Amino acid sequence: MTASKPYSPLLAVVVTVFNECDNILPVCEEIRSALKELPSAEVIFVNDGSTDNTQQKLLEARAHLLPNLRILAHPNRLGKSTALRTAIRAARAPWIATMDGDGQDDPAFIKTMLLAVQPYETTEQDNAPFPLVVGVRCKRRDPPSRRFATWFANTLRQRLLHDNCPDTGGPLKLFRRELFLSLPHFEGMHRFLPALMQSYGAPLICIATQHRARLHGYSKYNNMNRALVGIRDLLGVLWLRKRTHRPPPFIEL
Repeated sequence: MTASKPYSPLLAVVVTVFNECDNILPVCEEIRSALKELPSAEVIFVNDGSTDNTQQKLLEARAHLLPNLRILAHPNRLGKSTALRTAIRAARAPWIATMDGDGQDDPAFIKTMLLAVQPYETTEQDNAPFPLVVGVRCKRRDPPSRRFATWFANTLRQRLLHDNCPDTGGPLKLFRRELFLSLPHFEGMHRFLPALMQSYGAPLICIATQHRARLHGYSKYNNMNRALVGIRDLLGVLWLRKRTHRPPPFIEL
């Protein structure tokens, strides 16, 4: 009798949530529909210290919508970047697709993002990193104050970091697991993935995606606080990029 091989999905769909109880079921329903068009995939939700019924709704989603849903939980809120790292460390798949759990992202675009990296899967790259794919949100469905804050942050970031990404804050992203885990970790790093991954040689692919209004609830971020923290983080990333040197290819003798 031979032991069965462990399940090895190609893709992990990662969602981090904080107090999104009313959005869990409709978002999981959309993910279930999107999975029909995707290769073998696992779905991982990280409950980042929610104080509402988010955990109960995740269990309900696993019971009725996504029987293989993996639910990870932080006892208190640690932030989105830490929640992402928790999920990605636990993932079994080599490719990671991230999205938010508020209903503003359409998981159907993950298929388009995977198609964009197919040439890199079939072509010899001389040990070059795989690309980062970023979903650029078109026709933002956010309040004017938040759209202005995002525009200001993107303009300042591009001027200093030259990452050529018009919307690093878009939650829909696709990248390789090992590349993410090789990056220096700090809270807020998810907003600088293009600059950080380019420092390690990863090409950038931008894809236009649909942006929708929140299904329920409200944003957990204050524009002013995010702007002040973002400027501090921006200076830190600028320092990191100058100090990062991608190791050259080598031959072991």
